[in-house]
Amino acid sequence: MRDEDLKEFVKDKYSEIAKTSNSCCCSTSCCGSTPETRSEQIGYSEGDLKKVPAEAVKGLGCGNPVNRLELEKGESLLDLGSGLGIDVFLASEKVGSEGRAVGIDASEEMVQNATGIAEKNGYENVEFKQGEIEEIPFEDETFDAVTSNCVINLSTDKLRTYEEIYRVLKPGGRILISDIVTDGELPEEIRKNPEAWASCIGGAVEKAEYLDIIEKAGFEEIDVISQSTFESYEELETEILSIQVKASK
Repeated sequence: MRDEDLKEFVKDKYSEIAKTSNSCCCSTSCCGSTPETRSEQIGYSEGDLKKVPAEAVKGLGCGNPVNRLELEKGESLLDLGSGLGIDVFLASEKVGSEGRAVGIDASEEMVQNATGIAEKNGYENVEFKQGEIEEIPFEDETFDAVTSNCVINLSTDKLRTYEEIYRVLKPGGRILISDIVTDGELPEEIRKNPEAWASCIGGAVEKAEYLDIIEKAGFEEIDVISQSTFESYEELETEILSIQVKASK
């Protein structure tokens, strides 16, 4: 499958999630659990979930990056692959009325729904915009911080994505990314399987390669601040890992 076709397949999958109550995309182990239960499993506290509109809670992701980003009042944040906006809404409280929390997503349905949730609940410092993470639709040096939650693994050009993140960050800006990596090579049949890509597995690269991509994009002070097993497959000879990475420009 061509990269363009793969991207469309993944986009269609997430657009369908935006239309339904389905919360099981990034892990087979979450099937059957509620969005709230799944969200707590990946790192959101009960208090976090009470701070955001219930409609924004889908149980997608592999961490709670905003919780560890140490945002300050008046700062601007960009969330890549923002979905229905849970991380944007959490960030909006941290940056305050003088700050700005922005989400981009490739799915038009996700953006429309997130915008509707924001308007319904009176958020004035948030914005959602449709766009590709390999071509971020903002000017150079726009944001103080960039985050993403289990999305960059879906990119077919991860170096390009991190170069774009670097471009839109202000000097001294920082990132905190939750994502999926592996501790070894995945079988070719999984890498070529679009369903595996949409489930956040097929596009995952080895941890060392992932960190090298971040360095090649220009980032410094790269540090994996947490790591855990995300999914285990008996048929694979490698583990799927959830990591949180911070770095600075």
